[in-house]
Amino acid sequence: MSDALINGLAGAGGGIIAQLITYPLSTVNTRQQTERDPKREKRSQSALERMCQVVKEEGWERLYGGLMPSLVGTAASQGVYYYFYQIFRNMAEAAALEKKKMGVSDGSVGMLSSLLTAALSGCVNVLLTNPIWVVVTRMQAHRKESNHAPDQGLLVATEQATISAVEPLPYGTSRVIQEIFDEAGIRGFWKGVLPSLIMVSNPSIQFMLYEAMLSKIRKRRNSNRVTALEIFLLGALAKLGATVVTYPLLVVKARLQARQDKTGDRRHHYKGTRDAVIKMIRYEGLNGFYKGMGTKIVQSVLAAAVIFTMKEELVRGIHFLLAKDAAKPVKLKRV
Repeated sequence: MSDALINGLAGAGGGIIAQLITYPLSTVNTRQQTERDPKREKRSQSALERMCQVVKEEGWERLYGGLMPSLVGTAASQGVYYYFYQIFRNMAEAAALEKKKMGVSDGSVGMLSSLLTAALSGCVNVLLTNPIWVVVTRMQAHRKESNHAPDQGLLVATEQATISAVEPLPYGTSRVIQEIFDEAGIRGFWKGVLPSLIMVSNPSIQFMLYEAMLSKIRKRRNSNRVTALEIFLLGALAKLGATVVTYPLLVVKARLQARQDKTGDRRHHYKGTRDAVIKMIRYEGLNGFYKGMGTKIVQSVLAAAVIFTMKEELVRGIHFLLAKDAAKPVKLKRV
C-alpha cells in the first residue's frame, strides 16, 4: 500500500471523527455567518447560548442538520487532500534530493515548496468537493419554523389539523439538491468556489506552520518521535493562525452558498463574490466579515487538533498492521 493511499485513508478517518465531535459548533457558526436579520444581530449571543436556543426552538436534531452529507464531504475532502498532498510532497522531496545531488541544497523540502504542495492539494480538493459543501451549508443554515399557533385557546384537534396542512416537507439532502438545481442549475453546486479557491491559503498556511514547527521539534531532539499531545498542540496552533487570516473569505463563501434572500431586499441577495463583498462592506461594515469568528476558532482549532492526532495515530496503526502482516511466515501448500 502506497504512502499516499495510507495518508488519504488516515486523513479521511481523522476528519470523520473530528466532524462528529465538533458538528454542533459548525452548525452554529454557519448560522452566525449567514445571519441577515437585524433584530437577531442586535443581540450578541455566545456559541453556547445559540446552541441552547436552537435546541429549545427547533430540537436537538437541528444541531446536526446536514450531518450525513457533511460526513461524506469530510471523508472525501480529507481523503482527497491528504492523498494528493502526499503525491505532491513526494515529488517535492524527489526534486529536493536531485538538488542535493547537484550540490544546490541540503535535500530538505523548503517552506515555499511546502506551501505550494498544500496549495495544489487544496485546489484539487475544492474543485472536486464544492458541491457537497453547498448542500451542507444550506442544511446547516436552514431554520425550522415553529409549528405552534400563537393562540393557545384553539382546540388541540384544530391545531393538529392545521399543522398537518401547512407543515413543510423534511429539509433533507435530496430536497436541498433539487432546490439548488432549480435555482441555478449545475452551476449552483459550485457557488462560492472562487472564495473557496482563495481560501486554499488556509490549509496551506496551516500545513506550512505545522510542518515548520514539527521539523523544529524533530531537529532539536534529533529524532522523528513526537507524542500525540505534541501533535495535538501543533495542529491547534497551526489552525489558529490560518483561521484568523482567512476568516472573511469563509463568511463570503457561506453567504453565497446559503439560500438567497427572496423577499425583495436586494441588500442580502448576492450575484457573485464581488457583489457579496461590496454589499457586505456597504451595509454591514467590516464587522460583517468577522461574524461568529470566536465560534469558528474554537471549532476549527479543536477539529484540526483531532484530525492531526488521529491521522498520525491511524498512519502508525496501518504501518504496524502492514508490517505485522508482512512478517507472517508464508505457509507452503503440500502437493
